[in-house]
Amino acid sequence: MKELVVISGKGGTGKTSLTASFAALAGSSVIADCDVDAANLHLVMEPETFRHEEFFSGHEAVIRTRDCIKCGRCQALCRFEAIRFEPEGRIFSVDPYSCEGCGVCVDHCPVAAIDFPERRSGTWSLSKTPYGTMAHAKLDPAGENSGQLVSLVRKEAKERAREEGKSLVITDGPPGIGCPVIASVTGASLVLIVTEPTLSGLHDMERVLQLSAHFRVPALVSVNKWDLNQEMTVRIEEKCLEYNVKSAGRVRYDKGVTQAMVKGRPAVLTDIPAAADIRAVWSEVEKALTSLNKEER
Repeated sequence: MKELVVISGKGGTGKTSLTASFAALAGSSVIADCDVDAANLHLVMEPETFRHEEFFSGHEAVIRTRDCIKCGRCQALCRFEAIRFEPEGRIFSVDPYSCEGCGVCVDHCPVAAIDFPERRSGTWSLSKTPYGTMAHAKLDPAGENSGQLVSLVRKEAKERAREEGKSLVITDGPPGIGCPVIASVTGASLVLIVTEPTLSGLHDMERVLQLSAHFRVPALVSVNKWDLNQEMTVRIEEKCLEYNVKSAGRVRYDKGVTQAMVKGRPAVLTDIPAAADIRAVWSEVEKALTSLNKEER
């Protein structure tokens, strides 16, 4: 089984649009949306959910009002200003959106009137789509995402691939280089870094290249909307050569991609000029995956 992870150094580069199109072109794969902070792959995949579970991560403090002696020690010790005080009833309570789950108030309450249950941070789901089974998730507001939910989504996607006899998992990864990205790329077969022809796109792509190199994950790069700044596109591809990373091709700027998203369809299934570019990029990705198979033999 191979896993392709599509990532970017910054948000808004078009990686989700490419991921959806790759899933449509692959024909037989399992899909994972690991961009759980801002999950949107489902908007173009027509999912029919058949499994939906809660996700718990970390803990949160909950004051038992009936046992609280109103000493205010928890409020004095909380560095995140998560303890609220209502003067009318002299009631102390915890703001769940501000609580960081450090447990200081729990440890220092003189009458042990603060519970510390697991915190629900979001949900994860398995869905049927026209392009294959999809594992995806959604964080609750202020939900903790240290990479655990990303790892869970990847695990579920791989288990479904094994059960269904699929040889490829296509993953829409989160942007940036933080914990969720690390949780997305570690152990992956190949990453495709999607960037855009801007100075920030060049800088952020370089950081992601360094990340993939650190974890020894082979990488390809594709410049989306390349024709908006051809000079910067050349600079980006020259930078890739410095890292000994190949270009998977360019995708032109095309308003039809946005129109396809509005209609809830992968762009590659529409009759727009950019669809040919996306097919060409997918062809390069397939060649890289095939080459990995030969090397393993």
